[in-house]
Amino acid sequence: MDQQMVEVLHKCEGASGLWKPFCEGGHVMFIIAGIGVLTLFFIIERMLTLRKLAINKDEFSENVFGMILRGDIQGAIAYCDRTPAPITNTIKAGLVQVLNRRPDEEVQVAMDASILRETPKLEGWTAFLAVFGNVSVLVGLLGTIIGLIRSFSGVGQADAATKAALLSQGISEALNCTAFGLLVAIVAIVGYAIFQTLVGRAITEVTESSMNLMNVVVSNRDRIERAG
Repeated sequence: MDQQMVEVLHKCEGASGLWKPFCEGGHVMFIIAGIGVLTLFFIIERMLTLRKLAINKDEFSENVFGMILRGDIQGAIAYCDRTPAPITNTIKAGLVQVLNRRPDEEVQVAMDASILRETPKLEGWTAFLAVFGNVSVLVGLLGTIIGLIRSFSGVGQADAATKAALLSQGISEALNCTAFGLLVAIVAIVGYAIFQTLVGRAITEVTESSMNLMNVVVSNRDRIERAG
């Protein structure tokens, strides 16, 4: 055991920057790094996806509800098809029922079902960020324990000349694993909180738009059917 720690000491002597604490952290650091890479991947993927699915709600509502009040239901559906997003897909689901002259209850059911289909598209793999945050802390703790075990085991078997170096290496491995595990956890948990807020806001906007559509349809049902 002490021979392995001596080899690690020699290997990390020439390291600099972030590579030095990473090198001193031992093999567990590669697991933490893997979790960190996955965390960054999911954060970037959610950012790009949410940006792609986002639209100007006010502009969309003005255009679509204007078409509805003019009785141009097919035009409103075509407008939704040109800008596919959770909010447009939900409104389209309701408009299709309006076009088919279905009762208000079926219009609402169609939009509620669409919200259930669209929600997973917004959430994606966001829940895994919370998992990565917890796992990285646990893996960092595992590395800390392994480092302390190696440290005291190596000190017990080493001669007086290498005891200080082995003890220093073991403690360094333990603390570096803890630090990197916490760093990945902070990034993952903050990312999870941000995306939960953004997804919740998007779902609220979709629900609000579906309710606005119902109000317009119920208030202008006769007008819409005559125009259609």
